[in-house]
Amino acid sequence: MDSDSEIIEVERKRSNLGAELSSQVLESLPRDLILCILSRLPVSSFVQLKSVCTGWRMLTRDPDLVNKYRSCMDGINNPCLIFHSDCTVRNQLHFVEFPACNHESEEKVKRFHVPFWEAMPEFDVLGSSNGLLCLSDSLQNDAICVYNPFTGNYQDLPKSTQFPNQQVVYGFGFHPTAKEYKVLKIVYYMKTDKDYLRPLRVYVELDSEVQIFTLGSSTWRSLGKVGYRHHLYQWHSQVLVNGRLHWVTWPRRYHRGIKIISFDLAEEQFLEVPSTPLMGFNYHLVVLGECLSAAVYFNYCKLEIWVMAEYGVEESWIKKFDIRAHMPKGLKEDPANQFFKNSKIIWKGGYIRVLCLLKNGDILLEYKNRALVSYDPKSGEFKDVIFQGMPKWYQTIVHVGSLTWIETSLISTDA
Repeated sequence: MDSDSEIIEVERKRSNLGAELSSQVLESLPRDLILCILSRLPVSSFVQLKSVCTGWRMLTRDPDLVNKYRSCMDGINNPCLIFHSDCTVRNQLHFVEFPACNHESEEKVKRFHVPFWEAMPEFDVLGSSNGLLCLSDSLQNDAICVYNPFTGNYQDLPKSTQFPNQQVVYGFGFHPTAKEYKVLKIVYYMKTDKDYLRPLRVYVELDSEVQIFTLGSSTWRSLGKVGYRHHLYQWHSQVLVNGRLHWVTWPRRYHRGIKIISFDLAEEQFLEVPSTPLMGFNYHLVVLGECLSAAVYFNYCKLEIWVMAEYGVEESWIKKFDIRAHMPKGLKEDPANQFFKNSKIIWKGGYIRVLCLLKNGDILLEYKNRALVSYDPKSGEFKDVIFQGMPKWYQTIVHVGSLTWIETSLISTDA
């Protein structure tokens, strides 16, 4: 036997021994103790159990473990961060598991191997909910898929009805009571297909069509018209609170002011939510402490965060955070002009975006799709958040890893 064959044989025996020992451990420990231990693992470590042995692979499918894992992740850990970058030939998805504390971290960003790259080299991330991402093809208006980045599972959605000169606003969410994932498609369109009228679409009333798809079904359903004259705004505005998706409206010629419109995923109805007292200002929605919140941006780089303490009650809007202007380290570096010009993410993004509230009470902020910063409301201090291997420009998606669809093939990540 040559040296290469000997090495292969040694590795095979070592692997078999490891699997045998793992099986013995699995059989010797109480089930409740195993569930308690595994539920505290990071999701990227957890999914690797599938490759250990048959017993561990079967355990990862245990619904009790899936539910316990979700409750533990909500209670003790920060969410992981997914970075969507489009400054290369193909779009990239990277991720990092944010440390439990906000101190300097040696966490390294890893890259997902996206299985649908060939069919969808350029995509937009429409939303994250209960462990799944909803993506749309940037080149084909009607190509949508739902994807679990940690397990590698994804589902291509069927085509839906198309309209001339359509503009689309998407929504994606999981309803915890109905236990259903739904993709919402709000289409605004002109009844004419004449090219010379396209520049006038900001001045005329657009018709609308609402379509919805429930994961597990086979077709889209039509829900009729939106019912609101205000045009919903897609980018960075969709949030899920109380089983409802929320958007801010886009001011139009005859409909001034900004409103908040919600869609109940269970009842499948649109409702208007009382807006903040600063309804005339530019703001985006975010979820902080499970409350609907609005980050109001002022031209002189000041940021206010208003929180609706009691959902649906207009008087419960309170200004909870007042954040002064800040220049992150990442913004002081000159960007590579060519990549900057080619990035749709950069052009669609704003100056500052509130991402989430961390477990230690800090607020995580993204500046111009190029820098992450944590802000301590108590001390008023800013800290640059830098991980090894971060892309230069990105859209940050706050994501809670899930074992949903764990039964299919594991996706690898590049260190």
